[in-house]
Amino acid sequence: MQFDTPFGPAWVSIDNNGAVTAFSFRELQNAGGRNPDVERQVNEFFAGKRKSFDIPLAPRGTEFQRRVWAELLKIPFGETISYGELARRIGNPAASRAVGRANATNPIGVIVPCHRVIGMNGKLTGYAGGLALKDKLLNWERAIISRTAAQDAQQTVLRAAAAAPAQHALFQNF
Repeated sequence: MQFDTPFGPAWVSIDNNGAVTAFSFRELQNAGGRNPDVERQVNEFFAGKRKSFDIPLAPRGTEFQRRVWAELLKIPFGETISYGELARRIGNPAASRAVGRANATNPIGVIVPCHRVIGMNGKLTGYAGGLALKDKLLNWERAIISRTAAQDAQQTVLRAAAAAPAQHALFQNF
């Protein structure tokens, strides 16, 4: 399946069971299959209306890679962690380089958010789609978070104003 995104076209590959096997901003050789839930959720994500996915995933990799990729799914939208922190989270604090390699081979980028992992010093490091795309994805997520927070604050003010008692009759002409 092909999608239009704020970052250009993207492709998703779906297996015979309806599970995502790959996501890329580069055209995939086997971008076949359809799953209406995947299509809906990917479109919602890129419209800024979804922050995580609950679709079946079937990445091909070693047990270690799949453990790293499963941990990536726990990184909240708009947040980042270091490779060292990711290694600690999978119970192997000395494996930050191996974690980095597993991150680099993640076949389901964005949906399995490997772009949310950065260097220990807070700088962007490696991304299969390039550092410019990684930077754009992270800034886009942060902008969505900011916009959502502003909308939530506005709704809170409007609800409070609606619940406030009516103004005293003597002050209605002022």
